[in-house]
Amino acid sequence: MKSIILIALIVVAFTARVQERNMAKVQADLAKSNYGKALLHLVELHSMAGGPVQELIDAIEELVNDLEEELEELEYNFQIRTNEHNALVVSLEQDIQDAVIDVNNTQDTLDNLLYPRRAQIQDKIDSVLGYQEDNRKNYDEAILVREQEHEAFEAQVAELNDATASVDDALALLASLTNPSLLQIRRFQNTLKNIENKIRSRSRMAPMIKALISLASNQNFSNQDVLKNIVDALNDFRNAVVDQINDLTAQEAQDVIDHEAYLEQLDDEHREFQRQIDRATVDLTATNEKIDQLSEFRDQRAADQKQYTAELELENNTYAEETDIYTNTKNEFTRELGVSEQALALVKSADFSNIKV
Repeated sequence: MKSIILIALIVVAFTARVQERNMAKVQADLAKSNYGKALLHLVELHSMAGGPVQELIDAIEELVNDLEEELEELEYNFQIRTNEHNALVVSLEQDIQDAVIDVNNTQDTLDNLLYPRRAQIQDKIDSVLGYQEDNRKNYDEAILVREQEHEAFEAQVAELNDATASVDDALALLASLTNPSLLQIRRFQNTLKNIENKIRSRSRMAPMIKALISLASNQNFSNQDVLKNIVDALNDFRNAVVDQINDLTAQEAQDVIDHEAYLEQLDDEHREFQRQIDRATVDLTATNEKIDQLSEFRDQRAADQKQYTAELELENNTYAEETDIYTNTKNEFTRELGVSEQALALVKSADFSNIKV
């Protein structure tokens, strides 16, 4: 029995010594931080004032509860901020992606559709302008050629009219010949020469007048049969000249009709070329306006992309700073909570009347 009592005393003494050492360690740990020192001061003051221990325990427990609530609120608020951050990051990244797609698609449309279309329309306008210029050159050339042809016609008709008048003179002279003198014969022959001079060598009448001159040069004009042959020949010549004048006049009239029809055709072509130019100009204007619109849209989306990228960078930097603040605050709350729990354990576990800070 004595042995059992002795052992019990030894155990109690050993436990007391262990508790004393633990209490000293807790006190030393609390003294390492300002918050722990403040709690030790609170415990010391409460001990010196002789207040009820339970009040101190209640005060520290309330402090522990406040710290736990603040820690929970901190976690809750940071989780909300994290959710907001993640949602904003996803939204900004999507905005950036959409802006990049818009810029690329718009540039692709400009490079592969609108720019080539504008060049094609401009080439068409330039080509039709060239056709239109050639058309006017042909128009002016046709007028010049027609004027030259008409002048040639008038000259040829005048030539043939002069020849007809000369033939009439020759016929009148022959009609007056009954017993012609040498002078009258010379005069008639000169009249034929005059007709020859008025008939160009290229005229189809030239061979006939040469034949008449040859005939008149070798005939006896006192012979009425000879005179009749010459008169008949002159009349045939005159009729041939008149026929040629009529043919030339008819051909001139047809040439005028053909010329006016050709000018009208050129005018029709010119008007059609102008319609093509007008339509192409409208297309070119619309294409340029579309290019301006898409270029403005592309530049705006590029600016949007730059803005979204800046906003994303700012958000990431801000969230990183807030994360550091959260981490530091959480660590501080955790440390204070641990210190408070140590202080509460200290108050609950032993007599602390001899605590000194």
